[in-house]
Amino acid sequence: MKVLYIAGPFRAPTAWGIECNVRRAEDAAAVLVMEFGIMPMIPHANTRYFHGMGDDSFWIDGTLELMRRCDALYLIDGWEKSSGARGERTEAERLEMPIFTSEDHLRLCRWLP
Repeated sequence: MKVLYIAGPFRAPTAWGIECNVRRAEDAAAVLVMEFGIMPMIPHANTRYFHGMGDDSFWIDGTLELMRRCDALYLIDGWEKSSGARGERTEAERLEMPIFTSEDHLRLCRWLP
């Protein structure tokens, strides 16, 4: 089974803004599960209630390590606005990990069985 790391904005000025970002990542993951049978790794959902605990470097380092253990990276809409997602993309490129930006991109690639 393929495991796809979901990257996009997490931080926001309010708790509601964070929750909206988490839900956007979960919505993207639900499509990937239902349509492609891919197991999503959603770091947003793992830490949604940990806001304010620890410093940013702990979370950035930890989520990068989670991503390294996945098969590919999936960037959701708005990822460009997120310094974390931009860093995840840079690391995925360094690792030569497949990077996807849309469902159509997944349909057209040879990465899926």
